Amino acid sequence: MGSNKSALVACTKLLKKNPKSPLLKALKALALVRSQKVEESLVLCDEVLELKPTDDGVLSAMMHVLRGLGRRASDNDIVLMFEEAYKQQPANDELGAQTFFANVRAGHWKSAQQIATKMYKQFQEDRYLYWSVISAVLQANDSTTPPNMRTILYKLSHRLIASSPTPSYQNTDRFHLHLSILRELELYDDAHRLLDSDIGKAICSTSLSCNEIRRDIWRLRGMVKDEGELAAHRIVNMKDRNWLEFLSVLDATFTSSEAEGSSTSTAGCSEYVKKTQELFTSIAQEDGPKDRSASLALLELEKRARAHGISEGPKRLVDLMQQYFTQVGDKACCFEDLKPYLGLKDDELNKWTSFLGTVPTTFVTCAKQSVKTSPIELQRIINSHKLLRYNLAQSELSIEAETARVSLYIEHYLEGLKLGVDLPPTELQYADDLALLAGNALVNLWKLTSDERHLFNAVTLLEFALTKSKQSFQMRLILIRLHRLLGAPSLALDHYRAMGVKQVQNDTLSHFLLSRASTFSLASIGDLTLASECLESTQIYLSNSQETADFVVRAFTGEKYSQIPEFIVFEERLDNSLQRDIVKIEHLRMRLTHEQISSDIIDMELIELKFIFDRIHHDNRDLSIISNYQPIISGDIYSQTNLLGKNESVSSAALSCHPPWLMVPKHGWLWTFLKVYIRAFQQGSDLDDSVEEKLLIGDRPKPAYDAQDRLPLRQRLLQSTTEELAELTQDELLFINFARALADWLEPYHDYTRPPPSVVLAEAAKQTELKTGYPLKGVDLEALNGATVPSKKDEEPPAVTEPPALVTQFFETLKGRFFEVQKNSSPVEALHIATLGQEALLLFTVETMRFKSASVVKANKFGALVTSFRSIRNDAIAVLRSVSTELVKQSATIGTQETRKAFVDACALVTKLGIDHDFTLGVAKKITDARKKVIEGVGKGLVRVYSAYEH
Repeated sequence: MGSNKSALVACTKLLKKNPKSPLLKALKALALVRSQKVEESLVLCDEVLELKPTDDGVLSAMMHVLRGLGRRASDNDIVLMFEEAYKQQPANDELGAQTFFANVRAGHWKSAQQIATKMYKQFQEDRYLYWSVISAVLQANDSTTPPNMRTILYKLSHRLIASSPTPSYQNTDRFHLHLSILRELELYDDAHRLLDSDIGKAICSTSLSCNEIRRDIWRLRGMVKDEGELAAHRIVNMKDRNWLEFLSVLDATFTSSEAEGSSTSTAGCSEYVKKTQELFTSIAQEDGPKDRSASLALLELEKRARAHGISEGPKRLVDLMQQYFTQVGDKACCFEDLKPYLGLKDDELNKWTSFLGTVPTTFVTCAKQSVKTSPIELQRIINSHKLLRYNLAQSELSIEAETARVSLYIEHYLEGLKLGVDLPPTELQYADDLALLAGNALVNLWKLTSDERHLFNAVTLLEFALTKSKQSFQMRLILIRLHRLLGAPSLALDHYRAMGVKQVQNDTLSHFLLSRASTFSLASIGDLTLASECLESTQIYLSNSQETADFVVRAFTGEKYSQIPEFIVFEERLDNSLQRDIVKIEHLRMRLTHEQISSDIIDMELIELKFIFDRIHHDNRDLSIISNYQPIISGDIYSQTNLLGKNESVSSAALSCHPPWLMVPKHGWLWTFLKVYIRAFQQGSDLDDSVEEKLLIGDRPKPAYDAQDRLPLRQRLLQSTTEELAELTQDELLFINFARALADWLEPYHDYTRPPPSVVLAEAAKQTELKTGYPLKGVDLEALNGATVPSKKDEEPPAVTEPPALVTQFFETLKGRFFEVQKNSSPVEALHIATLGQEALLLFTVETMRFKSASVVKANKFGALVTSFRSIRNDAIAVLRSVSTELVKQSATIGTQETRKAFVDACALVTKLGIDHDFTLGVAKKITDARKKVIEGVGKGLVRVYSAYEH
C-alpha cells in the first residue's frame, strides 16, 4: 500500500519546480482526496479542469479524483472533462470511447447515444452503431424518461439497427438486442422472420437468452401451439428436461383449444389434455427416479385441467401426488414440489392424509439390529411430517395436539442424529428438518397461548441442533428472530455474524437483524455495536455505485448487450433499495442518542433524507428464505415472529416486479418516519433549496420524469394514509402524532425566525474562506455583501399559543403505557416504549434548538414560548427518569440464579426428551445475561440522554 502522506509531500516538492504541470496537480488532488482533505482537493481539481487536459495520465488521475469527491453524477465533471478532450482530438477514437464510457458511468444515455452515433459516422465501426442502439434502449427504459418518449426511442433504435451494413445475426448479443427491440415495438412478424431463418434457429438452439426471447415473441404472436410442438420435440428427441419446455407444452394444451371458441372446445381441450398426459407419462416412465420433471408436469397438467373443468376424475390429483411421493419422497425437494397442489378438501384430503399415515414413522438406528433405517428413509419420514402438518385443520391445532407433535418431532430428531454421527462437522445432519419442524410447532404454540415458555423451548432445541449442524443457516435465521422476540439482541447478532453475510446478502437478509434495531440500541452509553452493523450492511451500496458502472463498461467493450440491461437493473434496485433506507433511518435514530445534536448534523441529515424521500424504492428483502412448516390456515413463521407483531413496509413486496414507472410506493413505516424527521430537520435548519444547491458537494439522485408535477415537498410531508399508519405499532403511532402536533405548533415561529438565504450563504462563504483560504465556489460574494446581518422584519412575530394536548400529555401517556407492558414476561415492548420516549425528547430538542439563543428569544418576543418548552422538557425528563429507574431495577432481577432456574424449569418439554440439563442451563445463562445487558443499557442510556439536554 502506498502512503498518501509521502505522495502529497513529493507532489508538493515537484510542483514548486513545475507549478503549471496538470499531471502533478491531478496527482496531488488525488493524494488530498485520499487523505480526506476535500476542500483543498477541490481547488486543485478546478484548476486542472480549467486547463482542459487531453493527456491520458492526467485524465485517468482526474477520473479517480472526481470519483473520490462523489461528483460523478452531480457536476458531471468527468463527462465534461472527457468531452472537452475529445473536442480537441476528434480523430482519437480511444478518447471518443472514453467519453462514451464516461457518459455510460454517469447514466447519461442520451449523450452516450449521440457520441456513439458520431463515432460510427466517423470511424465506420459496427460496434459503435450497436453502442448507439443499446444507449437509446437504455434511455427508453430509464425511470426519468417520460412514457411518451419510450416508443420514439425504440423506433430510433430500430431504424439504427436496420441501417447496419452487417446483419445482427452475425453476433449472438446483437441478435438478442435486435429481437428485444422488435418485441417492444410489437413487430412480431419481423421478429418471426429472423427467428425462422436457419441461422436464427441455430442461435436460439445454443443461446438460452435468445431462446427465451424467442419463446416470448411466439407467445405474443399467438404461436403458443407451435411453441408447444417445438417444446415437445425438444423433450422427446433432444432429451431436454428444461422445466420451461414442459410449461410451453402445458400452455399449448389449453390455450390452443380455447382460441377455437366453438361449442366443442371442451371436448377438443380434453383431447389435447389426453395427448399431453400420454406424452408426460411416457417421459416419466422413461426417466424414472433420475429426473422428476415429467412427474411434476403431470401434477401441473391435472391442476390446470381442474381449473378448466375437464379433469378425468376427482381422485386423479391425489393419485398423482401419491405416485410423486412414492418416487420423490426420499428427496428434500419433495415438500416444496408438492406444496402448490396441497389445497385439498373433504374426501381428497382424507385420502391424502390416510396415504401419508401409511408412511412408516418409526425407524431403527441401533447397530445391533440387522436392518437399520437409512438417511433416505429418514427423509421420507420428514417429508410425510411436513405434508401432514401443512393441511392440519383448525380443530387439530389445539395446545395438546401441538405439544404432542413437538414431542414426536424432537424424539425423531434425536433418534435421527444417530444416522449422522460419522458426518464431518462441515456437513448438515440428516435430521435437521425435524428440529426445524419442532421449532415451527413451538412458535405456533406461543402464538396460541402467548406463553413465553414455548419460545424458551424452541431456542434451547435449535441452539442444541446448531451444535450438531454448525452450518445450518436456517436454524440461525429462526434463532435471530426468536432471540429478538425474547429481548436478547446480542445473541441474535452473534448468529447473524456467524452466517457470514456478504455482498448483496446485506441487502436481502439484514432486515432479520436490523428491523426496528433502535429498540435495542445502546449507542446512548457508547456501545455502537448495532450502529456499526448498520454502517457495515450499507457497504454493498457504496461498492455497487462504484463497481457496477465498470461492469457495464466491460459489457459494452465485449459487446455483451444482453447483460447490460441486467447490470443497469441490478444497480437501480440496489441504489433505490427499501432496506437501505430503512437501515438509514434506524442508524439516524441511534446516532442522535450518541452524538450531541448540532446544526451540522441537522443539515447533513436533512439533505440525505430529502433525497431518500423522492426515491422510487425497490423491496429486495428476502422474506421467504426462512423455513416455513406452519399449517396453511395459520400465519407463516416469518409473520409470526415479527418483532412487536409488525413488519416495515412489507406491503410493497408485491409491487417489486413492476417497471419503475408503474411502481406505486407503499412503504408506510419508512415514509412515515421520513416525513417526521424531514419536517423536524427542516424546521431546525437554516437551509432552503437555494442554499442547499449552492453548498452541496456530492451525487444527487436523478429527478423522476414527473418531478415537475408533484406537490411541493412541504405539502407532501403533511400527507398520510391509513395504509401507511397501519404499519406502525400502537406506540409508534402515538410518537408520530406527538411529532406532527409539535411541528404544526412550532412551524410559524421557525418560519419567522429563520434567517434569509442570503445571510446563510454569506456566513457559509465566510467560514469556507477562513477554513481553506479560498472563496466558496459558485457564490457571488459581491452580491452578498452586507448580507451577514439579517434585516429587520416588517411583519410582527406570530402570537405565542399554548402547546397542543398531544404534546403536553405525550410523556405521561407513554409512562402509563410503559408500566402497563412492564408486567409482560418479554422486555421488548417496554424497551420499545422507553426508546420512543427517548426519541421524542431528542426530536423536541431538534425542534427547539433554534430558540436556545437568548437574543433570538428577546428580539422575537418568544419568552412565553420558551417557558412552554421548559415545562414540556421537565415533564419529559421526569418521565424518562422514572422509566430509567424501573429498567435498571428490573435488570437487577435478571441474570440471577433464580431466573436461570426458572428458564430451565420452563424448558421441561425438551429436557425430558433428552436435551442435556447443563446445556439448557447454558442457554438460560446466555439469554438472561443478554436481557440484563440490554435492559440495563437502555435504562442507563436514558439518564445520559436526558442529562445532556436537561437545560
